[in-house]
Amino acid sequence: MDPLPVPHREGGVSAVVFDLGGVLIDWDPRHLYRKVFAGDEAAMETFLATVCTPEWNAQQDAGRPWADAIASLLREFPEERDHIVAFHERWPETLGGPIEGTVAILGELRARGMPIYALSNWSAETFPVARARYPFLGLFDGIVISGEERLAKPDSRLFRILFERFQLDPRSTIFVDDVEPNTAVAAEMGMLPLRFMGPAALRADLRALGLFGGPAASGADGSDQT
Repeated sequence: MDPLPVPHREGGVSAVVFDLGGVLIDWDPRHLYRKVFAGDEAAMETFLATVCTPEWNAQQDAGRPWADAIASLLREFPEERDHIVAFHERWPETLGGPIEGTVAILGELRARGMPIYALSNWSAETFPVARARYPFLGLFDGIVISGEERLAKPDSRLFRILFERFQLDPRSTIFVDDVEPNTAVAAEMGMLPLRFMGPAALRADLRALGLFGGPAASGADGSDQT
């Protein structure tokens, strides 16, 4: 395995930026729709691939109001009304638990005095639900939510908002995300990207960069949830 690149500025890492969904929070519409479709996996997957698609949901992350999003699908798929409306009305049920191993890493970075930030694609209307549910979100020095900015990753303009708002130097900032196009843009912006492959792998990467000295405490890695 090739060694990790070192931060580009003398003095090392000055901040770590985390994605949220898939890195710290287990968000998946299947948590809801397994109940809606009573365990019929094939019907659920067909619905999520053709009606409430990832592309459709991404528009809410980029700032589209949920009322408009639901209305657009109801016009196209009136026979799926109950299933479509559930995505918004029962949205809290799409949230799973925290990804505990990454939450532990977040807490350790905070304890070491490392500035930590979040940059996440998330609807401005639903993020308050997550903020209330997950107390660890209060550990961040700052959070940029795509829906509030009406821009979504991998748009480089969203990264610039993060840099300017919190006075971050991308050349000494680590970026953790589970989506390759996002880490690719982060690299183009001068950040040090770490593709999230689970808490244990992330801890190993951070240790290789000198953020954690010595072996991890027993059990601190957590499971490799995605």
